[in-house]
Amino acid sequence: MRRRHRPEDEAEINITPMLDVVFIMLIFFIVTTSFVREKGLDISRPQKSDQQQVEEDVGQILVEIDSLSQITVNKREVSNNAVRANLERERAQQPKAPLIIASHPDADTNSLVTVLDAANIIGIDNISVATTR
Repeated sequence: MRRRHRPEDEAEINITPMLDVVFIMLIFFIVTTSFVREKGLDISRPQKSDQQQVEEDVGQILVEIDSLSQITVNKREVSNNAVRANLERERAQQPKAPLIIASHPDADTNSLVTVLDAANIIGIDNISVATTR
């Protein structure tokens, strides 16, 4: 009696369903990704320099931020909530005066952004940012 020699079935891995799933996931992630640009404030804080110093002038609004992030407007200390009101008052007294913000390098960036936001809301266009010692 002769036995027939059957070729053994070779185990094959069918990767077609895996590729289908991968392409469906790729399409899902492409469709659900949002391409919205967030609005932000681009600021590069100046480095500490000995060459330039902020000098007080009669025709300017001077805002200083010290190392503890305390804000002073024309030598008068104000809280973060009162910055806008003080800038509006100074702007009413001197409509053409530029705003000079002198920030300490160790000051919190949030204080600087608070002053810049208040100036933007009021409509002050001429703004300079400097560092203090």
